[in-house]
Amino acid sequence: MVVWFRRDLRLHDNRALAEAASLGRPVVPLFVLDEESPRVRPLGGASRWWLHQSLHALAEDLAGLGLSLRLRQGPASDVIPKVVRETGAGRVVWNRCYEPASVARDTKIKTTLRADGVETESYAGSLLSEPGEILTGQGTPYKVFTSFWKRLRECYRAPPPHPAPKRLAPGPAIASDHLDDWGLQPTAPDWAEGLRETWEVGETAARRRLADFMADGVERYGIDRDRPDLEGSSRLSPHLHWGEIGPHQVWRAAAPLIEADAPGASGHEALLRELAWRDFSHHLLSDSPHMETDNWRTALDRFPWGDDPQALAAWQQGRTGYPIVDAGMRELWHTGWMHNRVRMITASFLTKDLLIHWRDGEAWFWDTLVDADLANNVANWQWVAGSGADAQPFFRIFNPIRQAEKFDPAGAYVRRWVPEIARLPDRWLHQPWEAPPNALSEAGVELGRDYPPPIVDHAAARERALQAYEKTRRRPQT
Repeated sequence: MVVWFRRDLRLHDNRALAEAASLGRPVVPLFVLDEESPRVRPLGGASRWWLHQSLHALAEDLAGLGLSLRLRQGPASDVIPKVVRETGAGRVVWNRCYEPASVARDTKIKTTLRADGVETESYAGSLLSEPGEILTGQGTPYKVFTSFWKRLRECYRAPPPHPAPKRLAPGPAIASDHLDDWGLQPTAPDWAEGLRETWEVGETAARRRLADFMADGVERYGIDRDRPDLEGSSRLSPHLHWGEIGPHQVWRAAAPLIEADAPGASGHEALLRELAWRDFSHHLLSDSPHMETDNWRTALDRFPWGDDPQALAAWQQGRTGYPIVDAGMRELWHTGWMHNRVRMITASFLTKDLLIHWRDGEAWFWDTLVDADLANNVANWQWVAGSGADAQPFFRIFNPIRQAEKFDPAGAYVRRWVPEIARLPDRWLHQPWEAPPNALSEAGVELGRDYPPPIVDHAAARERALQAYEKTRRRPQT
């Protein structure tokens, strides 16, 4: 039988793999790099880097079971039937993905294989709850997260864990692509040094990260997770996205302390809420596929977004003149990750201070994040922009100075990622353009030479955004 790996690059708690182990049939483990099926979005650069490392780790883990991971490239609807013919497999199993393009492709593959007499089965495993399972009293999907979370919390019961198989019989040997030939890693230039310094990739690393966070960090998660200057985040998001660890595993690790009302359980509860937001985003995209590219709230279709390539480039490069924004964008470029609070600050700055469309920001994050999840990325950007479900109001515009002072009070985060202004006193660090000449001189900073002045005045930009929104709100829909 063929076990088709996708975003479930693990051995533990992998329902498709557990199915193969329970049946005792010879197994052909397969991964397909499919960027050619209709509407499937090609991976961004950081995601491609992570995928290379994760597939390498998975291949080593499978080798310990006596299996050789087979790699193929192309439309999965062509590749899967071809592999079935080559192996003579009578059954294909996989764990489900929920993006609309994946659902359409997988449905087509099931139909084709079953018409040829091949058994197929797919399983839940990448979300706590599948789209369509958590519904309102009217039988419709939730549009408000708090209500969704409350209902999920009432209904959810973690399924029994599936241990990793100890040994599996290998299926027929078939040709495989070489991972290095896929060109997933950057070479000219090699911009991934920071990613290599930051991340350990693979299931073993994911399980260790979860265990370490549960042992030291989760109790303060509800308090510290908004502080980019602290190590308060779980950093599980890329491991969850690629399925190196599953959400049920995280829930099982956190829930017992909540149920026992143990000290620090509020941190565990906050972690589970983040898992639920991940589910909520996927449910939204499943119910409203158009939100991948279009506003969920169509009223924002009339908003006068600007076209400013220079401002967009300054934002991407961390050269806006607002230290907290620039720190976040530089952290993103260097590590492939950005602190969640800073993601909101940088997104608000792009969409509201610069009036640049959320799609431009979403595309940049898609290319540079190692945890670039389609549903989460789109839902989060639309939440900040005010165009999504349960979104913050458009008129809530983050002040980058106040946000920095509140969440990076001693400036440790900014000093790490914007070292050219690190010697400025705390008083001026988050707004260096307000520093007197002697403070700038003593810190060795010349604005315009060492660090740019602000590319926009926040107060004026805020007023401009509010006026644009008011005109949009009053303009009749055509």
